[in-house]
Amino acid sequence: MHSTINPAILYWGTPVAIVSSENEDGTFNLAPTTSVFWLGHRCVLGLAAESKTPQNILRTGQCVVNLPDDTQTGAVNGLAKTTGTETVPPGKISRGYTFVHDKWASSGLTPQASQVVRPSRARECPVQMECELATAHEMWTDVPGMAGVILSIELRVVRIHVLDGLRMDGYENRVDPDKWRPLIMSFQEFYGLDGGKKGPSRLGEIGEEEYRMLAAADAKQPVDDKHPVEEVDGKAGPEHV
Repeated sequence: MHSTINPAILYWGTPVAIVSSENEDGTFNLAPTTSVFWLGHRCVLGLAAESKTPQNILRTGQCVVNLPDDTQTGAVNGLAKTTGTETVPPGKISRGYTFVHDKWASSGLTPQASQVVRPSRARECPVQMECELATAHEMWTDVPGMAGVILSIELRVVRIHVLDGLRMDGYENRVDPDKWRPLIMSFQEFYGLDGGKKGPSRLGEIGEEEYRMLAAADAKQPVDDKHPVEEVDGKAGPEHV
């Protein structure tokens, strides 16, 4: 039997990415995100517009999307609850964020020169993707007062670096999925493809209800539930197929 629920977040489980971008002073910011997916050689990031990373990407048109493996929770925890925005946004203050300018030191990661873009790669990450901005799209434009709070940023992946140990034997341009072990975040906790939890998560210290604002904004939108789908023996009735 299914139950109808209204979670504050829909964090079903996606790879963790660490995005490096260029600050106004020429230094490079680092920030973790799990709102990420790929289509072809395009990468799409979902980021809060008030954060430093989207501001840097929109200004410079460049970034690097680094992927840690499931042994690198320490680097992500070192970045969690930090922001590169000197005046911490109100929404982040309530979740315990603090300003950190040198994110590389807090993460323990080492900057490595990129080949095409200016922001550095994270040397320790087994996958590094140099990217250029294609376009950015404001989300929540259908909700009064919410337009642009979240940005969907489309990136063009222009150079890909992987550790040699991840390459499939006998192929020049294939990654062996039996060797690649991404770090997955599901409902603010760290997991691997083996299903086991990969240690404590600093992000998991933040209560899910702290993220209720976005869900609440959508909940205010009218929903046509006057004609629900009827089920017959667990299946949609023929008039709804």
